[in-house]
Amino acid sequence: MSQRLKLEIKAPAAVEGQDLVILVSDRLALPRAAETAAGEAAQALLTRAARAERFKGKAYAGLTLPAPEGSAYERLIVVGVGSEDDQGELDFVRLGGAIAGRLGAGRTAEIVLALPAGAIEAQQGAELALGLKLRAYAFDRYKTKSKDKDEAEPTAVTLRAADPAALKKTVKAADAIAGGVVLARDLVNEPPNVLYPEEFADRAAKLKKLDVEVDILDEKDLKKIGMRALLGVGQGSRRESRVAIMRWNGAGKDEKPVAFVGKGVTFDTGGISLKPGAGMEDMKGDMAGAACVVGLMHALAARKAKVNAIGVIGLVENMPDGNAQRPGDIVTSLSGQTIEIINTDAEGRLVLADVLWYTQERFKPRFMINLATLTGAILVALAQENAGLFTNSDELAGRLTAAGHATGETVWRMPLGKAYDKMIDSKFADMKNSAGRYAGSITAAQFLQRHVNDTPWAHLDIAGTGMAAKDSEINRSWGPGWGVRLLDRLVADHYEG
Repeated sequence: MSQRLKLEIKAPAAVEGQDLVILVSDRLALPRAAETAAGEAAQALLTRAARAERFKGKAYAGLTLPAPEGSAYERLIVVGVGSEDDQGELDFVRLGGAIAGRLGAGRTAEIVLALPAGAIEAQQGAELALGLKLRAYAFDRYKTKSKDKDEAEPTAVTLRAADPAALKKTVKAADAIAGGVVLARDLVNEPPNVLYPEEFADRAAKLKKLDVEVDILDEKDLKKIGMRALLGVGQGSRRESRVAIMRWNGAGKDEKPVAFVGKGVTFDTGGISLKPGAGMEDMKGDMAGAACVVGLMHALAARKAKVNAIGVIGLVENMPDGNAQRPGDIVTSLSGQTIEIINTDAEGRLVLADVLWYTQERFKPRFMINLATLTGAILVALAQENAGLFTNSDELAGRLTAAGHATGETVWRMPLGKAYDKMIDSKFADMKNSAGRYAGSITAAQFLQRHVNDTPWAHLDIAGTGMAAKDSEINRSWGPGWGVRLLDRLVADHYEG
């Protein structure tokens, strides 16, 4: 991984950078602080260049032009924030990403933290800094050659703020969130020969450095506990399965924890129900749910969140082998319920069934939220625009939806119901792990619901958002680290203090 950005926060001062970044509205008028820094000729230069390039100052759009003659800067980078009436809706994380996208590697830049309508508040500045860092991420660990030496050099950015002390304080929390997203991205991007269940568990254990308590359960432990559904998925692999349990204790001892559960299939061939070969390399990302949980636990611990939080991830590799699970097998889950295996490629729900049951029984959480790249059907329904949300709690649904709108990691609530639940009844066992083609995302959620009892619970199907991400202002990575910001916001807004 490469984080190609160095960030400093300073008061307005003499020129130190090659580039000056200025924010303008659709009126194209330079803020006073920016005009002072850029020089008297900058406004006329911007007006001419904007006319020639048809730059209208729309939010997140940019224009790069040479600095006026006599300026100490080499370039002016102008980024739009839209109309002044709409600036209350401006996404400063996205704005930071848009700025970072216009900065070249190895450049030094200064950003004037001022809007045409007035100064940028400390929280807005912190969000802008978060966007800068997320856009600067690149996963290049395995590239041994570089086309350009400058590509390896970080961009050095200075935020010029009227109150640098206040901004530094708020940026600390943003740094914690950025660290969690970056960790999740790294995990999703890693190749499966490097990141197998044991290695994934070891990386989760590194959270101990942030005072997170981490326990790793190996196959001997899992057999003793009775996680036979999870173990059945991994029995065709030479790589042993693991469960990692992470605990952040940021509140009082008597405070019930919130719990997050992740599917961690480090590679999914489909098992005996083998997937088609085309595109199978993407199945290294079938652990994006577990990656999000680890990234979230990092973020909560790094910013010292005032909450007790549990993260539990089930880590397996689903391979075809003489010892692999077969269609037609019947396994008994940790809950004591029996499951007929219809399709070995419907494996994630088997992992989650045991881990969800274990989490609710051991920790008695206020709620459980699980994340999983669970079904291709959710892509058919929602494409890559939203994660599918299934829940037994209207309150949790509302809070997750609001957090999604606030962060841009949006969710869309999908139905649950008795008619769908009947579709997973089995002739030979308590349930079957696949109901076939129709309502595939819903029946998968119904399967999970049979393993949560009355605990407030939400299932996020992130098959469309957790990997193979579309490019955006804040992400150019195949693994986007989706969900870390969403769940951190949920906790911050409702479950701290």
